[in-house]
Order: sequence, then C-alpha cells, then structure tokens
Amino acid sequence: MTKNLLSSAVFAGLIAGLIAALLQFVFVIPLLLEGELYESGTRVHFLVDGMTQSEKGTPGLGGEWSRHAMTVAFNVVTYTGYGLLLVAAMGFARDRTGLAVSAKNGLIWGLCGFIAVQLAPAAGLPPELPGTPAAELAPRQVWWIATILATAAGLALIAFGRGLPAHAAGLALILIPHLVGAPHLDTYFGIAPPELSAEFATISMGVAIVGWCLLGYFAGFFLQRGDN
Repeated sequence: MTKNLLSSAVFAGLIAGLIAALLQFVFVIPLLLEGELYESGTRVHFLVDGMTQSEKGTPGLGGEWSRHAMTVAFNVVTYTGYGLLLVAAMGFARDRTGLAVSAKNGLIWGLCGFIAVQLAPAAGLPPELPGTPAAELAPRQVWWIATILATAAGLALIAFGRGLPAHAAGLALILIPHLVGAPHLDTYFGIAPPELSAEFATISMGVAIVGWCLLGYFAGFFLQRGDN
C-alpha cells in the first residue's frame, strides 16, 4: 500500500512537473525574462511628454541552460511533493469513506489542489514579475500559508462534511483569509507595464491549473492501477 502511494506520487509528479516546465518555457519564462529587463532598467515604462516609453517584444530563452535545468528540476521536485500530499489525501479518503480512486476523479482532486494551493492565495497575492515592490515578506508568507490551510480544510468540509453546518463552516474557512485581506503596500510602484504584469499572472495561473489537473489525473491513474 505505502509503496503504491509513493510510486504513484513520484510518477505523477514527474509527468506533471515535466509538462509544466515545458509550458513554462513556452509561455511563462519569456514574460519573466522581459520583466527582468524592466527590473534592470534595460527597458523602461513611464510617461515623457504624455507618451509611454517602452520597447515591445519578448526575449527568447537564450543560452542560460543551467537556469533552465533548475526550472525543470524545481518543477519536478515541487509537483512530486504536491503529489505525495495529494495521493496521501486520496488514500485517506478512500480508506475512510470508501471513495473510489480513478483517473477521472483524480482530475477533481487536482482541481481542488489548484484551488487550495494556487488560486486562493493568488486572489490576494497574485504572481508578480521580478522587481515588483511588495509588502514585507514575513506577513505575506503567514497569510499565504494560512490561506492554503484554510482553503484545503474548507474544501474537505464541503466535500466530506455531512449537513449544511459542515458545508457552511467550510465556506467560512475559505472566505476568512480574504475577509482579513493579504498584506499590501498603500500604493502601487510597478516597474513593468501593467499589461505585462497582468499577462504574466494570468498565464502563470493557466500553467498551474494544467499542472495540477495532470497531477491529479496521473495520481488517480497510478493509484488505481496499483490497486488492481
């Protein structure tokens, strides 16, 4: 049983991590590299005589292969870690509730993982380009971790709780971090164009949901296959 859980997490994390890294190379990293040009001052975005001064164009991946290798490794390790948590939750739910495990409902587990770990925190602290000024790191980390835990617990209550009180408590847990609010500066000090920042945040979340759905799908697939 433990061997099946571990191998399922590793295989699912490897597949999801590699595909997520590929998507990041194509869609995310070029925007990240362009953001670094604004951070370094190579490109500027401000108003001079009523005209916006900015160079348009997304840089290529270039030859920083060590950095790109780190991106692949980071994705594989991260998604494998997420996979361990996901298959543990799937196995626990199966043993306690008799819920079947399959690739199909693995997609739902992956989607819930995305909501808890990516979407809910991003509602208060969206992905940011390099050099974007932000509030102090420690309060943001506390809010980010609390939001993940509260959202995961809330989703569990909604999915497995019995009766309206449990569902209402789950919804309250999901909403509380956002009612409290994430730490932010009192004003904006963006360096890069807002259009680039918005595109980076949107595409980053799009890649994340694909990665999580793949992780859930393959975690369910390998778990079911190992049980047969």
